[in-house]
Amino acid sequence: MTFDRCRARKRGALGWSHRHRSIRPVSVLLLSSFILTQIPIVSAHGETATSGLSQGHGILLSLVGIVILGGTILVKRTNRISPTVALYGVFCGIVVTIVGTILFEGLSPDQTYSASAMPFPRSWYQPLSLGVGLLISVGSFIIGWLRWPTRPRYTFLGIVMGLWIAYPYLIPGPASDSHPFGYTLVLGTPILVGYIIWKDAGNVLRAVLRDQVARRFGLGVGLAVALFFVSVTGYLSFFPEDALPHETSIVVLTSIYQLVTWPILEIYLPHIPLFVAISPGQLIIVGLLSTLIGLNATIIARHWRVEERAGMTEGTAGTAAIVGSCTCGCCGPLVAKVAVLAAGPSIAAPLYWVFVDTASPLSSLFIVASVVLFTGSLIYSVEAARQPSQSTSIIPAD
Repeated sequence: MTFDRCRARKRGALGWSHRHRSIRPVSVLLLSSFILTQIPIVSAHGETATSGLSQGHGILLSLVGIVILGGTILVKRTNRISPTVALYGVFCGIVVTIVGTILFEGLSPDQTYSASAMPFPRSWYQPLSLGVGLLISVGSFIIGWLRWPTRPRYTFLGIVMGLWIAYPYLIPGPASDSHPFGYTLVLGTPILVGYIIWKDAGNVLRAVLRDQVARRFGLGVGLAVALFFVSVTGYLSFFPEDALPHETSIVVLTSIYQLVTWPILEIYLPHIPLFVAISPGQLIIVGLLSTLIGLNATIIARHWRVEERAGMTEGTAGTAAIVGSCTCGCCGPLVAKVAVLAAGPSIAAPLYWVFVDTASPLSSLFIVASVVLFTGSLIYSVEAARQPSQSTSIIPAD
């Protein structure tokens, strides 16, 4: 960064746009994280109507981010800015939206719901889990056999995703919490997804990642989405909690996160304030989804850099890679809080139980859908880049 600043001073006459390109996505993300750590301290020292923050501020900040994101895309389509400048604008919009969402989730009051508010009894969970899991596995086998007979890895991924949903009831009782088959599913999923990407997209991705701007954009988006995931799931918080002790605490606990039990390292620093929890299961799931989204963002950035017009399917996949992470089942509390503002607790309570209850088959279904969506969109984009009319050269677009 020092070298960039010196070079910018020497070429000050070239204008603001050249200096703007020295900004790095990761620097913007780190600055946003620093702001998050400082906001609660200010509000904690001045809990008044004028200085305190509320969930409305988070909503406003999210809307500002959406405006930045949409405005940058609109201006880029009019060819008033270069693709590289547009990418930085899009990234800033994404970061602002995510920061606003984190503020909204952290400052909103936690609602409590009774079991009577569940949309259906827990006795339905077993037939739903087994039925949906079996349907996905059988459907994957049939579709893979008919559509991709030379790529059995797609069929195997579909079967594994079906087992994810059916697993809690394939092994009845508490034994499922620590069964080796559950750990095999969780640990084997990123390995299988990585093999598919390496086999079907490795060559193109290696070429695309040589584009420095596209690589930075993808890395920044992946880190921003990871911050979003761990924040809305409660594994990272920049807000002081009244229920926690007002002293530094470092403990190791065990908890079920995605199929089986994992050790969790919890660190609470009340004077920052900062709460962070780290577990292998969390790192695997968040790392997998964030990496897939980051790679999708890298492909999109590369298309922009070479001024290639993506088709409707690629555009849809690109949008899903940016905002589709909210479909993750672990974001149930956030969905419920939004529903409270929109329609009241009577509608929010069923949504809360469907998303949050770890025994619900829908909680795993959204994780499975996210993995399949992001992997499929990445493979599709790479296959499209291999068409004769497409180019994977690394010549900068601007």
